Amino acid sequence: MTEETPGFEEKPDVPSGAPEDAEPTAAAPKEEAAPAGDANQTAGLVAQLDQVRTALGERTADLQRLQAEYQNYRRRVERDRIAVKEIAVANLLTELLPILDDIGRAREHGELLGGFKSVAESLETTAAKMGLTQFGKEGEPFDPTIHEALMHSYAPDVTETTCVAILQPGYRIGERTIRPARVAVAEPQPGAQTVKAEDEAGDEKDNGPEEG
Repeated sequence: MTEETPGFEEKPDVPSGAPEDAEPTAAAPKEEAAPAGDANQTAGLVAQLDQVRTALGERTADLQRLQAEYQNYRRRVERDRIAVKEIAVANLLTELLPILDDIGRAREHGELLGGFKSVAESLETTAAKMGLTQFGKEGEPFDPTIHEALMHSYAPDVTETTCVAILQPGYRIGERTIRPARVAVAEPQPGAQTVKAEDEAGDEKDNGPEEG
């Protein structure tokens, strides 16, 4: 039998090279440092966002400018369309004026009868629907912007240049005159105003208060 040596105790096996009195310790946690690349990436994203906002503002301004130009274009086209239509209507009605003059003369002479009368009235009605209006009356003051004087005379009973006869009526479409009224005009008789003023002055003197 093997005898145990007194005073010695069995110890667990210890790895070689490790101190016998070393105690196991917990491992220290490692600090996680924020990577430097994240800050650079954020700055890059902000810069890209600013560029996108700038580009969006420019595109919005371009769109607004294009819309304004388109609205102006539409207004110009509409004005041109109306102007072309008015010119076409005026040209057509101008060609019809001699026929309307013939109808007027036939009416004055009592020759507007039967079927011719019906056709003439239909033509006049159609011209009126297209905006044609007639002007020029005897006794109205002469206006060189709408009247054309073909005859001239003096008259003692007028106080200003007056249309005394309508040789051809004038025509207009809206405010646009397509033919002036051709008229005979009369002016006050030379010296008539002076004689009239002297007569009025004499009448006032004769009718004055009598002295007592």
